[in-house]
Amino acid sequence: MSQSHSAKRDAVLAIDDEIDFLLLLKSTLQLQGFSVHTASNPAEGIQFYEERLHEIGLVLLDFFMPEMTAEDVFECLQRLDPDVRVVLVTGYDREVAEPLFERGLRDYIQKPFCVKELGERVRSALAT
Repeated sequence: MSQSHSAKRDAVLAIDDEIDFLLLLKSTLQLQGFSVHTASNPAEGIQFYEERLHEIGLVLLDFFMPEMTAEDVFECLQRLDPDVRVVLVTGYDREVAEPLFERGLRDYIQKPFCVKELGERVRSALAT
């Protein structure tokens, strides 16, 4: 485990432009014991990550957002922290995530998903 991902980095940052989904994601994960922060647009998410990257162990990232693509956001996060852990959360098929897997994407979760599965996948991504 690299030093940048010490035990302190266990919070989750969710970046999604759908506010209702963000609130659902946050409450679902909090009920499972996770500390969750949210950002409703890419710029806000990138800025939050930069300011608190010592706390954030995992970023849950929507694929399609109006301002930036997931690939652009992922690239910005990697510039801030080459070891950033990102899980893509989208309603689209896994093939949209393939280019990101080649660049270090940790996992992909397709909407709709089971609450239990979400918690397990987040826990797994934080542990690796």
